[in-house]
Amino acid sequence: MIRTEKLSKEYNGFAAVQDVSLQVRPNEIYGFLGPNGAGKTTTILMLLGIVKPTHGRVLLFDQPLAEDYFGIKRRIGVVAEHQFFYDEMTARDYLRFFAELYDVAHAANRIESLLDTVDLRAFGNARARDFSRGMQQKLGLARALLHDPELLILDEPVSALDPHGVLDIRHLLLEQARAGKTIFISSHILSEVEQTADRVGIMHRGRLVAEDSLANLRRRLHPQLDLEVELEQAHPQLAQQLAQLPFVDEALSQGNKLLLKVDGNSDHRRQISQAITSAGALILEMRSREMSLEEAFVTITEQNVSLLADGATVEK
Repeated sequence: MIRTEKLSKEYNGFAAVQDVSLQVRPNEIYGFLGPNGAGKTTTILMLLGIVKPTHGRVLLFDQPLAEDYFGIKRRIGVVAEHQFFYDEMTARDYLRFFAELYDVAHAANRIESLLDTVDLRAFGNARARDFSRGMQQKLGLARALLHDPELLILDEPVSALDPHGVLDIRHLLLEQARAGKTIFISSHILSEVEQTADRVGIMHRGRLVAEDSLANLRRRLHPQLDLEVELEQAHPQLAQQLAQLPFVDEALSQGNKLLLKVDGNSDHRRQISQAITSAGALILEMRSREMSLEEAFVTITEQNVSLLADGATVEK
């Protein structure tokens, strides 16, 4: 759906983006992440044809963007980080304007439906430029969906929303994905990306340094699974016994709790439960803890880690 080949952009000798080759698959939600200044916005502008690459190329729908710029753009819905609204236009006027540009069938019904979807129908006759930033983001998303595009490119679409608004937009994006849309979303709200994205791409210092599912990133960055086992009563010697199991890397005892680090490539919880009960201990609760997207992001960007296509983990 989206593919870039060694995409690069230089400004007066400064490489803002270097050799970025990313791939967004059809019908997936792809989270595009990176610290400030990593090259995300420049990459998005090149995806949209607003900025011309110094080297490399962009393919959308398996077609070079330059070959059919306007035809391809009609198949895309975009929400920019900063919205622009015409001075006196109401929310309905704004959507009518774009409905005419895209020749949207049954435009009036479509507009009312989308105003309902983003919870703005009551404000349809208010001037859009007077909206709060969160309301403007909702209106921008309604405009992006207006012509029923196949691909959505969203730059910080929920950054100004309250928790209820974030939840509403999450459900909307998941619904769009289930309907067959492909969604490319750049966001600093990593907890939200974690709950919606099928895969993520992480930019750092102008380069794409990771592109994978979160589950695979966890395995590559932190191959161990952390387990906390709460027992009915303390068994001081049990940690030493569990440490002898081939898939247990570390076992510590803290009162009536066991803290274990185990091989994360397979699920060993049943075997651990059996070993504990065989030793005469009673399990009250077993909890596992996985690396979060935020922790993966910090590890990659602060430790300068690059996860290469061959699966290697490299510190540069």
